[in-house]
Amino acid sequence: MAEYLEVLFNLPVDRRFAYTVPPGLSVQAGMRVEAPFGRRRLVGCAIGWTAELPEEVREVKAIERVVDSRPIFGERTLALAGWVADMYLCSLGEALFAMLPGGRREREPEELGGELALNREVVLSKDQELAIKAIETAGQGLFYLYGVTGSGKTEVFLHAARRALEKGRGVLYLVPEISLTHQAFDVFSAFLDAPLAVLHSGLSPSQRLKEWLRVLDGEARLVIGARSGVFAPVADLGLVIIDEEHEGSYKSGTTPRYSARQVAMHRCREEGAVLVMGSATPSLEAVHAMGSGQLRRLVLPERLSGGSMPEVAVQSLVGESVPLSRPLIREILRTKAAGRQTILFLNRRGFAYFFHCRSCGYEMKCRHCSVSLTFHKQRNLMVCHYCGFRAPPVDVCPECGSVDVGYSGFGTERIEEEVQKLFPEMTVRRVDTDAVRKRATLRRILEEFRRGEIDILLGTQMVAKGLNFPGVKLVGIVSADTGLMLPDFRAPERTFDLIVQVSGRAGRFHPDGKVLVQTYLPHNDTIRLAAAADLDGFHRLELEARRQLGFPPYTRLVRFVFRSRDARKARAAARGFAASLPEERLEQAGTELLGPAECPLAVVSGNHRQQVILRSTQFRPLHRLARETLDGFSTPSSVYVEVDVDPVSLL
Repeated sequence: MAEYLEVLFNLPVDRRFAYTVPPGLSVQAGMRVEAPFGRRRLVGCAIGWTAELPEEVREVKAIERVVDSRPIFGERTLALAGWVADMYLCSLGEALFAMLPGGRREREPEELGGELALNREVVLSKDQELAIKAIETAGQGLFYLYGVTGSGKTEVFLHAARRALEKGRGVLYLVPEISLTHQAFDVFSAFLDAPLAVLHSGLSPSQRLKEWLRVLDGEARLVIGARSGVFAPVADLGLVIIDEEHEGSYKSGTTPRYSARQVAMHRCREEGAVLVMGSATPSLEAVHAMGSGQLRRLVLPERLSGGSMPEVAVQSLVGESVPLSRPLIREILRTKAAGRQTILFLNRRGFAYFFHCRSCGYEMKCRHCSVSLTFHKQRNLMVCHYCGFRAPPVDVCPECGSVDVGYSGFGTERIEEEVQKLFPEMTVRRVDTDAVRKRATLRRILEEFRRGEIDILLGTQMVAKGLNFPGVKLVGIVSADTGLMLPDFRAPERTFDLIVQVSGRAGRFHPDGKVLVQTYLPHNDTIRLAAAADLDGFHRLELEARRQLGFPPYTRLVRFVFRSRDARKARAAARGFAASLPEERLEQAGTELLGPAECPLAVVSGNHRQQVILRSTQFRPLHRLARETLDGFSTPSSVYVEVDVDPVSLL
């Protein structure tokens, strides 16, 4: 009886395809092959052999080329892909291709700096030693290492990794940004006498395959990676570390929309490993899990570098006509007089973030997205930060012809101009994706700042994390409300985390750090509690709000986004999907239907977006209902559906 090769493709089709293997070609399960698919040639993964063919198959085509000289995945990787496909409601082929070398790109590098640059002479504190011992002796389990910025979390990770390696176990260390993998590699290489591998989607396909095979062969038993590194084929996995657990970049934004945190938990359960997550600002899901005993909490309460937590003051911008308040200006001058440095943070690029007409109210929006265009003065362009659309600025309202037009709001470009006017004798550098397009430029600027050659460093999230400079005395948060008003239930949490993380740049080595938080909402609870670094207070307040509103961590969500170039088709698809969920089915599954409704970002890159959200306190019936409804729904050809299990954003 003839045997046929079973092949999976990176397609939203949940089935295996059968091919013959022509004479002269040798192929094994676990290799990639190139094969005809309709009128195309696609690369697929050979997963095994079958003697049975579906009845509808009349002609079996032959594969044309074997891509790999040896299998690059085995049964364990295929089993993990099966779990990912089931969990995140995608095809097995999509899941497997997300895991293997040459996958989709992750978040591009932004921050570079010295967060991981450790003093090798550090003597472990009692709290660090207790944490290391707890991790080492656990055998298996879930831990959370909570510590203020500068409390020595990385030292705990290093020692825990070394002890796991000494026992012959494999180690996986994840960071939220690709750029941080390079820093982590340097630190771990200096500390451990063991071969390391680096895995992330910023590597070329050949580099990534080489590193993948080193791990597969057991040559490298410690893997450092960004989000996709969680799939590394580490043998005898003993320890997984997720640094900066709260970061949203651990969640994939493309199919499959997996969470590296959830995948890590699954792997640790299946492979008998310890999971250690850590952050100075734990996610609310992690806080809730610590409170319920699902995660064992380990605490590092003090800074170990000689500094102390900075003094933080809130400054109201109400009534101010300029973006820098008088108190912030005074503090910058005092910092310079003391021979120290300032970091100014604003999470908004450009010069001004919307153009409007004072006569008719017209607002200049992107032609392809439902967002305002941002004015970039140096480039003299209006730019959409979602799709990249550009347009020249105008002096006359396109709607009514009025010349009474202007720009509102301010971005980093405007602040740079303002700072240079106010402090002409100071050296100022701006670091954002507009000013720093090459990694070497960013590295040079940060090195100059480290040497004290720059007085004021101004930037977006590039300066929020990863910077650990002794000369920094003052941190000014130019506008703390930037992300607070977004129509997303996680907006307060993201704002709180960002303020606490940015504040942590001050006073790292000296006990005189100061942070000035400027805001139009000085009495807002999120701003007030972040300024006080009152994590417990914020967690209590926000968890109670989430509980009352029925949002995670008290419920689980599955989000379906229907997008199409045709607004009517997107709307009709969302309505049809919701109509396929009658009240009795929802009641049986204990699930609530939210929508259909227009997404808060209704149009992105010319695609109209409608969403349907399923919500429940019980995940299994919710997940089953989502799977059955999706399988039974026929999506129109001109409509694409995005499925997001446990979404981190509802925009």
